[in-house]
Amino acid sequence: MGKLVEDPTLRDRTYVFADRAAAGRRLAEMLLNLDLAREIHLFAIPAGGVPVAAEIARRLEAPLDLVIVRKIQLPWTTEAGFGALNPAGDAIFNQDLLDRMHLSPAEIEAQLQKTAASLKQRELRLRGGRPYPQLEQKPTMIVDDGLASGYTMRAAVQFLKGQGAGKIIVAVPTGSNRTVQELAPLVDTLVCPNVRGGWSFAVADAYENWYDLTEEEVLEILESLKSS
Repeated sequence: MGKLVEDPTLRDRTYVFADRAAAGRRLAEMLLNLDLAREIHLFAIPAGGVPVAAEIARRLEAPLDLVIVRKIQLPWTTEAGFGALNPAGDAIFNQDLLDRMHLSPAEIEAQLQKTAASLKQRELRLRGGRPYPQLEQKPTMIVDDGLASGYTMRAAVQFLKGQGAGKIIVAVPTGSNRTVQELAPLVDTLVCPNVRGGWSFAVADAYENWYDLTEEEVLEILESLKSS
């Protein structure tokens, strides 16, 4: 099992970070206490992971890249999904949820195609269609603003392993205890200061100031890193 690094004083607490930037600074402090390689590939999952990762990029003095993964939404809502898709077109499904939803093969395929089109559009807007780097077994860190079901993070981990990532560190400010325990064996280190149990979990409940970032805001943050 991968190593879990958390902050016991934040276990099961809500509203522990002022915003995503503050959470990124807390993560950066914890990461600086780890024995990290001098050179590390740093990726954020947009949109919410970008302001978190930007603070880490500044502290670690590491360039920030994006890994574009998308939730495969249920046909009748944009709020819930039954898996995630990565840039290689590989899907990871929440089979338990699929079994309960009784979606037809045609409905699943339609949602996959819709997700693939959305992913390609985001790739063009946020990465400019640049190819992903070959990671050559170097340490790789993936950052998001939280782990709920964890399927988008799993998709990112799977994809970056396929790109040749060496040791993989996942860094998130907050996470569902169940998801943290399921994801930890898939990576080398999982840093999550605010682990929360209970029957329900929302990433937003870790933050005093929470809102959905636009792609324009993501691009502004990336541009600010170039000039800092």
